[in-house]
Formats: sequence, C-alpha cells, structure tokens
Amino acid sequence: QVELAESGGGSVQDGGSLRLSCAVENYSCTGSDCFMAWFRQAPGKEREGVASINTHSGYTYYAASAKGRFAISQDNAKTTLYLQMNSLNAEDTAMYFCAAGAISAGDVSTWNRASHYRFWGQGTQVSVSS
Repeated sequence: QVELAESGGGSVQDGGSLRLSCAVENYSCTGSDCFMAWFRQAPGKEREGVASINTHSGYTYYAASAKGRFAISQDNAKTTLYLQMNSLNAEDTAMYFCAAGAISAGDVSTWNRASHYRFWGQGTQVSVSS
C-alpha cells in the first residue's frame, strides 16, 4: 500500500520560508513516466498544482506562482519529496498535498492536473501572515 505523509507546514510571516517534506512508502514506480508533485488548496478554491518532478530524469515543472520562489526536489533514495518555499506571502496560505502518479510524455504539459496523480497524502497546513 502506497503511503505519502507530509510534514513541515506551519505559520510564518510574510517573506518567510518553509521546507515541506513528504515521506514516501511502498511507491515502486521507476519508469520515465513517474512523477511526484506538490499541490495546494486554499479554502473555497480549487486544488492547484504547485510543482512536479519527474522522478526518473529529475526534470522539474512549476506553476507561474511558484517559479523563482519554490524548489521541488527528492532525495537520492527517492523516499522523500521536498518543497522549499521562500518569499512566502498571504496568497501561499493553503493546505499542501504531495501526490504521486504516472504521466505519459504526451501529457507532460498538463502535469498540474490532479487527475494524473493516483496517490495522495493527507496534507500539511501552511499559513502566512502579514
């Protein structure tokens, strides 16, 4: 059974930083179509893809709102996914989820679709105050 467990959320002030972690268990995807991602969902809003990484090539993808401020990475053993978040602002306040799934090469441009990801964690809350 695949298990994803997020941690590292919390409350920070505007301009601060947080590093989210996602512990991955029993996820054995090893092909070139394997992806892991971070999504977020604020109250009353749709779930939004923040960043994704091809776990085979290491190539990364970012939402416009995250580019230049956030960095997605994985450890060498591919058992932990990270999201380093800098220059946080109030619009980043949301529940953050990690997700895992397979995306074919032809669909990579839609990496931020939640439907691509089969496995999800329970989320970790990030709150940014001014």
